[in-house]
Parts: sequence; C-alpha cells; structure tokens
Amino acid sequence: MELTETNRGHSGAHNLAFQNDSDGVDLTNLKGLGDNSQRIENSQNKKTVLTNQGDEYINIESDLHENKGASIDDEQPHSKGLLQKEYDKVYEFYKKHKTRIHSVIYGLLITAYLAVVIAACSLNFQRALPLFVITVLAIFFICWDFLIAKYEDRISAFFSPGERYMKKQWFWLKWVFCAVLIIIIVFWLIFDTTKQGSRQLISFGGLVMYVLLMFIFSKYPTRVAWRPVFSGIGMQFILGLLILRTKVGFDVFNWLGIQIQTFLEYTDTGAKFVFGDKYTDHFFAFKVLPIVVFFSTVMSVLYHVGFMQWLIGKVGWIMHIFMGTTPVESLVAAGNIFVGQTESPLLVRPYLPYVTKSELHAVMTAGFSTIAGSVLGAYISFGVSSSHLLTASVMSAPASLAASKLFWPETEKPLITLRNGLQMAKRQANLLEAASQGASTSIRLVANIAVNLISFLALLSFLDSALSWVGSLFDYPQLSFENICAHVFMPFSFMMGVDWEDSFIVAGLLGYKTFFNEFLAYERLSKLIRNREKGGSMYINGVKQYMTVRSEVIATYALCGFANFGSLGLVIGALTSIAPSKKKEIADGALRAMIAGTAACFMTACVAGMLTVPILEVPCHVLLGNASNFTDFPAHSTELVKCCQRLFTSTSHSEEIFPGGNYSLSSWKMCCQILGQPAFHCT
Repeated sequence: MELTETNRGHSGAHNLAFQNDSDGVDLTNLKGLGDNSQRIENSQNKKTVLTNQGDEYINIESDLHENKGASIDDEQPHSKGLLQKEYDKVYEFYKKHKTRIHSVIYGLLITAYLAVVIAACSLNFQRALPLFVITVLAIFFICWDFLIAKYEDRISAFFSPGERYMKKQWFWLKWVFCAVLIIIIVFWLIFDTTKQGSRQLISFGGLVMYVLLMFIFSKYPTRVAWRPVFSGIGMQFILGLLILRTKVGFDVFNWLGIQIQTFLEYTDTGAKFVFGDKYTDHFFAFKVLPIVVFFSTVMSVLYHVGFMQWLIGKVGWIMHIFMGTTPVESLVAAGNIFVGQTESPLLVRPYLPYVTKSELHAVMTAGFSTIAGSVLGAYISFGVSSSHLLTASVMSAPASLAASKLFWPETEKPLITLRNGLQMAKRQANLLEAASQGASTSIRLVANIAVNLISFLALLSFLDSALSWVGSLFDYPQLSFENICAHVFMPFSFMMGVDWEDSFIVAGLLGYKTFFNEFLAYERLSKLIRNREKGGSMYINGVKQYMTVRSEVIATYALCGFANFGSLGLVIGALTSIAPSKKKEIADGALRAMIAGTAACFMTACVAGMLTVPILEVPCHVLLGNASNFTDFPAHSTELVKCCQRLFTSTSHSEEIFPGGNYSLSSWKMCCQILGQPAFHCT
C-alpha cells in the first residue's frame, strides 16, 4: 500500500489524496479514519507524526529525538547531493564511452586468454592440442558470424548469379548429379566389397529396402520430393564416412567420447556424498540416475549462456541449406541431437500453431529417431561405446528428416519460410537459477525412468512366465517375449548387416526397445558387451552369450532413438499442450511419426553397417578352444570357418596367427571336419 502526503488536524492525520477526491468518498469512513488517528495519538503521547509538504512518506519519530532527527534530515540532502553528482558524472562518462570501455575489457580478456593458450602450447603442444583446436574453431566461428552479420547482403549478391544459373539449368543438372552419384556409389561398393568383404552389401540392400518400404506406405507416394530424402541419406553417409572410415574423424569422436566419460565421472562425487561410500552397490539407482541429473544441469547452463541456441542454429542452418527443409523442422531436428523430444519443440514454440501437417510430422519424427543428451550419459555408463552413441545421435538428425519427408510428403505451402528471422525461445534466468532449474527439471525425468523400468521389468517377467506356461502346453517351455520379438524383427536386423548368428539377439533387443523402451534394450546390450569382454564360452546350452563387435555396433545405432509406444503418449501430450489448435493433427500423425522414427534409426544402422570395418573380435585360439571344448557350439559359425581358413593358410605360408602358438590337436581335428581339408593338413 502506498502512502501519500497527509495533513494533521485536530481530528488526526487525514490523507490529502482522499480530500482532493472527496466527491466519491464516503465521509463516514473519513470520520472513522480521524477517530482512529486520534486514538492512536492519545495512546502514544511520546510520539508525533512529522510531515513535510512535498514528501511522499510518513516519518514517525519520538518527541525526545525530534530536533535531532530534523537536523539529520537537513544534512542528508547535502551529502546525498555530492555523492549523486559524482555518481552522475561517472555514469555519464560510462554512457558516453560505453562501446570503448567494453572493447577494452574484452580486448584485455582475449589477450590474456591467447597468452595462456600460447604459453600452454609452447610448454607442451601435444598436451595443449585440444585447447588449441577449440580456440581456432572459436575464432573461426566468431569471424564467420561477424562477416555474415555485416556483409550478408554483399555475400548474397556475390553468389546470386551462380544461384540464378543453377535454377535456370536445374532441370538437366539434377539428372547429371543423379547419374554421377549412382556411378560413385556403384564403384565404391565394388572396390569396398573387394577389400572388406560382402557383408557391406547386405547393409546397402537393407538401406534400399527401408527406402522402398517407406515409399510404398507413404501418405502421398506421388507427391514425394526426393531432394530431402537423398540429401538426408547423403549427409548420413558423409558423416559416417568421416567418423568411421577416416582416422581423423574417428580419433576426434573417440576423443570426444573419452572426454564425456571423464566428465560424467564427476557425478560420482555428488552421488557418494548423498548416498554414501557404498553407493555403487545399488548401481542403477545411485550410479546411473545421478548422471541424468548432472547432465540435465549442464545442458540447462549451456542453454542459459546461449551456447546451445548457437550450436543448434548452426546445425539447423546446414540441414536447411543442403536438404531444402523448412526452418522450423530443420531447427527441431538439430535440437533433438542435444535435447529431448519434448524439449526441442519449445525452440520453435511460437511457430508451431502455423506449421503444416508434414512439418508437424517431421517435428515428431525427429523426436522419435534421436535420444536426449541427458540420457546419453546413462547409456554410456552402461558400457555402450560413447563414440558410437555420439555418432548415432548426429547421423540420425538428417535421417529423421529424410524418413519424414518420404513417409509424409509436403502437400501444403509452408507459412513460415524465414531464414534469418526465426527466433528460438530463450530462458530468462541467472546462471545459478538455470543450474538449479536444470537439476529440478531432471527430477521428473529420473522418476519417470525409474518407475517405467520397475513396471516394465515386472510386466516383462509376468509376460515371460505366462508365455512359458502357454508354451509348456505344447512342449515348448522356452517361449518368451524375446523369442517372439526375435522372429518378428529378425529380417529387419539381418538386413542391417548383423551377422546371421546374432540377428535373433539384435531382433530381441529391437522388440524390447519398441514395446518397452530403449533403456531396457541398452541395459540388455551392455550385458552382452560385458560377456564378450570377459571371454569364456560363446555358447551355453545352445544359447549364444555374446555377439561380434560388428553386431554390437549396428545394434547401438538401431536402438538410438525414442521410438517406442511409451514415448507415443508423451509426445502427444507435450505437443498438444504447446499447440492446442493442432491437437487433431498431432493425434493423427503420431503413430506414423513413430514408425518413421524407427525406420530412420534402422537406416542409420544400415549406413553404420556399410561403413564399419570388419575385424576379428575374438582371437582365433580362444574361439577354436571354445568350439572344441563344447559340443553345443555351432559347427558352421562364420567366425569359426574364418579361423579355420586362417589356420590352414598359416601352415601353408609358415605364418603364426595365434599368439604364442597355443592351439590344440582338437582344434585341428575340428577344422578338418568343418572344411574337409585333404590328408596333408589333417594327418
């Protein structure tokens, strides 16, 4: 309540604001106010109300200190005036030279930083190489943004003749590009198959199969625009080629994966303090879930300082230019590399009510075909390869747009075609509040993960028990949910390039991911990875205990997405709350978007299968020893045949293929039976 000046009379302190507007005021209330003031004055004989004309407050002082207070009030305006004058001078100087002052401060900070970088590089360049690379990239992008902001019109005018020429000649140029692309792909497949083997051809056939299936079941097959489809697959292939086939790309992503793993280990400090020294005894609850909290906090801080908006904007701009997709869907697809499927639409929240059905489908597909950065750390903590998870997250972004535009082509004219005016939503908070908000936001995510795993695992256990009981009625007690999924998804997993012996295992993981969630699937995959790393028998009672590294890699890419029935309701609820006017379109397109997201993950796995270099993951002497010591080991395993072939080749060329030459006579006999070698080798 604001108090205005008062005039003290015989009946108490009356507010002049009421007196000036007495026509509309009840006089009884004024009389009551005066009576109350009089009673207060009578009960406090030692106090008075001091008022001055023009003051906007009431100052109450004791009668004993009235004169002293008055003298202080007389001195305050004089001293305050001197300070105010000095402050005004400094402030005016700052306003006048604001730009120069900021330039000097930034210049000093940049100079100090560059001095630190130069000193670190001069002491040990190898050790300071990451800092040097980050500095060079930062300088490049700062200069890039500066040039684009200042000379964008000139740059556009410089390239406009070439753009006009391309548009004029595009009718025949596109056929030339297609022919050249097909020739390059054919020759690459021929040479790569000759060098690496024929398994890459299966992955290529799987990619073609998924594109054809998406085209056949497309919403509007005759309206498909092929530029986003082929350019999206092309971006996938280029990214995969750089990361999986070049030493520089592989080393960079491998280094990033190691740094992320090291960074996530700092979560242990908080978990140990809260849960005690034995927190790892409850691995998932106290080791994995705190990583989600920590990662969510870091993402919130990066989002607050503007780094995430800048990075997402750059990636979205690249996809918009190369794929020809609209700014909204490009930005959301780029955002899904780093944030979740319910957070990324918030980047373009003001524009969602105006998007077309195809754009809305693309927004949902991008969410289904990628994973959030917050849960990425949890999957890494399971033991899944961090570099492959990072690669899958990046490659799935263009794949999601390609699958979306193939499964639901654009038939309307997009209303939002801004290139530079598209503004992302921003969070208004200070740094500490952003960190706290990120941690608080993760509470719901952590609780959702925990309760879903509890319910899904319990449901899965009950379902397996019920299926086993049904199967026992027909003398097949091995019937389980995993067995059913293995037979349903086996063709899809095999066409990704997974080895035949592993295709049923990967198919079971795909079933877990689709009908439950990817958390459960990655947890199962991590067990298979640990079994392979420990070694031991590959088969127990006819059941394969681990897969080849190639199959693990392809499974990692195929599972890297939120496309499951649990996320279906989550996406519908989140997008409906953001854009209520699109409720019907969201409900109609959600299931198709989930299928498109699943297909995008499978396409990414096919590209990974084409580019993953086949290696012999298990040493031959270990594999042959396992095979000869266990009668239930399949005799026609592809790895077993390769080892036997290498064994006989080594004897012919006097080469040693086994470390230490530790192989047994039983291994020779088994290889003789498998390959049917002549007596020269087997006597």
